[in-house]
Amino acid sequence: MNQYPIWKNLMVLVVVLLGALYALPNLFGQDPSMEISATRDAVVDQTTQSRVEQALQQLGISVKRMEMQQQKLLVRFNSSEDQLKAMDHIAAALGEDYTPALTLAPDLPDWLIGVGAEPMYLGLDLRGGIHVLIDVDMESAITQAAERYSSDIRTLLREEKLRYVRISREDERVVVKFNTAEKRDQAIELIGNEFRNLNVKDIDQEEAFLVEVSLSPAEKQEVQRFALQQNITTLRNRVNALGISEPSIQQQGVRRIVVQLPGAQDPGKVKEILGATATLEYRLADTEHSVEDAVNGRVPPGASLYYERDGRPVLLKKRVIVTGNQIVDASSGLDQQTGSPAVFVSLDGVGAKRMRRMTNENVGRPMAVVFIENRTTTRMVDGKAVKVKRKVEEVISIATIREPFGRRFQTTGLDTTEEARDLALLLRAGALAAPIEIVEERTIGPSLGQDSIDQGFASVMIGLALVMVFMAIYYRVFGLVADMALVMNLVLIVAILSMLQATLTLPGIAGIVLTVGMAVDANVLIFQRIREEIANGNSPQASIQAGYEKAFSTIIDANITTLIAAVVLFSFGTGPIKGFAVTLAIGILTSMFTAIIGTRAVINWIYGRKRVQSLAI
Repeated sequence: MNQYPIWKNLMVLVVVLLGALYALPNLFGQDPSMEISATRDAVVDQTTQSRVEQALQQLGISVKRMEMQQQKLLVRFNSSEDQLKAMDHIAAALGEDYTPALTLAPDLPDWLIGVGAEPMYLGLDLRGGIHVLIDVDMESAITQAAERYSSDIRTLLREEKLRYVRISREDERVVVKFNTAEKRDQAIELIGNEFRNLNVKDIDQEEAFLVEVSLSPAEKQEVQRFALQQNITTLRNRVNALGISEPSIQQQGVRRIVVQLPGAQDPGKVKEILGATATLEYRLADTEHSVEDAVNGRVPPGASLYYERDGRPVLLKKRVIVTGNQIVDASSGLDQQTGSPAVFVSLDGVGAKRMRRMTNENVGRPMAVVFIENRTTTRMVDGKAVKVKRKVEEVISIATIREPFGRRFQTTGLDTTEEARDLALLLRAGALAAPIEIVEERTIGPSLGQDSIDQGFASVMIGLALVMVFMAIYYRVFGLVADMALVMNLVLIVAILSMLQATLTLPGIAGIVLTVGMAVDANVLIFQRIREEIANGNSPQASIQAGYEKAFSTIIDANITTLIAAVVLFSFGTGPIKGFAVTLAIGILTSMFTAIIGTRAVINWIYGRKRVQSLAI
């Protein structure tokens, strides 16, 4: 009696061992490190490592070790002072093709790395950094969309040779005035067929025949969604340019974006980068003059010398066809005729008109896309790293015009689908879709983060110790078994968070503390049942059996209701609330396993299949 089958004992043993294994990395320290990754067509290889070694030798800094990790070079330092001292020097030595990022790398033994065991990530409140809340001006996004449609409608009416008196934009509406009711009706039908996502109606006034065009609720929602997503994409690209590891850029509600930068300590630079402007320009290539002459300083009038991302020089016309502000959308895909990777671009009315005229006159000639951004770079001046602001202009794509096109067109000639996806991303991320405003900015110092870690760790340990002492005194041997389950429950929570590579925040620690207090409830229910059975005169073995069976349904009911609350918190909560819900949900599941199955396995091992006269409970 009271004996588990072998498979169930093995299952408990395997879970305990795996839990201990994957929780173990959190006991190891972290090295102040620098993660170096390539930003463009460059690669991280042994040459990169040699350049870093030379730069560090010049500074007289010795490193703990260097590791090549999936197109990244990880440099471990012996102290934070060496790490900070080397940052700007390495950035200047490697140039713009590489991005060094400060980080903390866990100092794990090779055998733990081999089994894929890694420690948990620490959130912004524990590690320190910068929190920025950004509001996207959705009213401007709607107004800009109305302005684009105004231009498109003007172009459409001109193409169809439908004469109108005036087109004006009033807030979110576009109003077109005609002389006759016949032309008004033709315009309603024409605009309605071309722009099915707009509301079109007549609002005649005295002798004026007016057509009012407005965005439908669905189109407004789509415009806002696109503006928010494009701004998130743009901000993510800019944050990546900062070289910060593990940034968090998330949507909050329907118009706000939360940017959390663990480890960032310069809010001025963060604001400068996030609020910076970047744009794109389409220009014709100048094939009439020599690129070599331009490289040698003889740039012809009406042309400018640019460079592609791989460093090849390109001579382009100074006249700009369209800019990034006139790009409505860009997506990657495959050319239907050739099956090759392609990027599909949509322009607004003004851009479409210019593009159509220019391409009609220049079929067969190459056209380039120039990416323009203001960047802050680091240079070595008299042996010191100096930050310099400069305007970066580079050709990200150049292709031949096969036929005239206007509002929608595609760019082919790309080597891979990944390159097409990157180009679409650059086209979309070139500029913010709507103005942004930083409405909240908080800088969390590393000392505060360490204090939070210490306080959270102390609260978990104190809570755990008090509960364990109470259980050991009140329930004796059974209480000690419950204590073992509590410790194992904590180990399993940490192991699961580590395996999921979840980010632990202060609310997450609160969830763990709450779980520690709740985990013992199940054992209290079971042990009280066993006491009742013994008091009723049942044998010890029968009392154990009845105690676990009768308490089971009550334990399940109580934990299921708490689990439902955790799921609701995760579904409707944001950021810290989600972190609390995740640790609470994981804690409920692991506590049910350890309190019911784990303690039963140990109790079976102590009392099972024995003639027992009394129980130490």
